Amino acid sequence: MDSQTTHPDFLELIKKCMAGDRMAQKELYQSHYGFAMSICLRYCQTKDEALEVVNDAFLKVFNNLKSYNTNHSFKNWFKRILINASIDFYRSQKKHYHQQDIDTAHALSSQNQEAEGQLGHQDLMALVYELSPNYKTNFCLFAIDGYSHEEISKMMGISIGTSKSNVSRARKELRARLESIEQKTRVM
Repeated sequence: MDSQTTHPDFLELIKKCMAGDRMAQKELYQSHYGFAMSICLRYCQTKDEALEVVNDAFLKVFNNLKSYNTNHSFKNWFKRILINASIDFYRSQKKHYHQQDIDTAHALSSQNQEAEGQLGHQDLMALVYELSPNYKTNFCLFAIDGYSHEEISKMMGISIGTSKSNVSRARKELRARLESIEQKTRVM
């Protein structure tokens, strides 16, 4: 349980949100917006998509807040909603993800060519964001959020083998990109 969940002011805020208090809902939104975006950006292709998912997730939170157990961590409950909303959005947009516009492809190739020095967390996450949607979603669920392949298969509506394969291929692709960047930096 996180300390925020047991804080009396937070519990009062939740009660006000349950009662439909718009100012309390705005406060909850503003206080958890950054957390929500950090989760959704892992699964969405663009910041606009992530924002759409965040807003959908907050709507689900406000509509289902009565089912939240105040004895448990709010962030864990909310994170689950965010991930499920991201997966729902992914499923609804799946057919569009196989198209890539020319400017985006050129920008990604330029980013890879400009890699210098040691890679930081943001650089590694940028490489993860460049993965295909299937690989990125499976990789983030497994390697970052700690879901098992069984859980991923149920959430995504795919077989366990497909989940394992997607994570393996994502790792292989990331490894290849890291090696390419490493070789480029040695040459410079």
